[in-house]
Amino acid sequence: MRRGVRLPLVQLAPYLLVVPDPPEPLDFRAVFGNAHPVEIEIGFGKGLFLINAAMARPDINFVGVEIERKYQLFTANRVAKRRLANVRLISADARIFLRDCIVADSVQTLHVYFPDPWWKKRHHKRRLWTPEFAAECERVLRPGGRLHVATDVADYFQVIAGILTVRKQLRPLAPPVEKKPEHNLDFLTNFERKSRLAGEPIYRSFHEKITTAD
Repeated sequence: MRRGVRLPLVQLAPYLLVVPDPPEPLDFRAVFGNAHPVEIEIGFGKGLFLINAAMARPDINFVGVEIERKYQLFTANRVAKRRLANVRLISADARIFLRDCIVADSVQTLHVYFPDPWWKKRHHKRRLWTPEFAAECERVLRPGGRLHVATDVADYFQVIAGILTVRKQLRPLAPPVEKKPEHNLDFLTNFERKSRLAGEPIYRSFHEKITTAD
């Protein structure tokens, strides 16, 4: 398959998910045809993380959520060319998707990388990270599940950290040592590649869901 070839929608369809109308919880076993653990990436953009992760861990099912339909189709094209049966992509507002379509204690890992900071103060209400969103992250993670966050915006990272501090079931973990990329695709996301090549810092947080008795 030549690079840049766009596949017809019929070939992308197996990798696309649609929010039910009215919304209802998804049955991941029915979606993937197996009982493998599920990880969700919120805001997958052009799909670099999802593709690398799905290729490296075929025993994990990955669900990508992206509000922009064009990126859903763009990434589906890349996924379909690689025949990654463990990836599904949905175009939806992640805040609503988690609330209405993901059952409690069902997700192994949530990945939230480089969310839009919505720089202007009057646009802050559009930001992904709110106390309500953090509560949904806590709810859908299974005990022992992980929340991975990264951003290149220091102020937004402080906002996120403050929101997560009050979630009593999300215990902060020490982040792993940042490795040196071995090639041009050996980055977490395209945003990370751009920032690191420019010498800009990346802010990361890792949390684990615990039971209230822990």
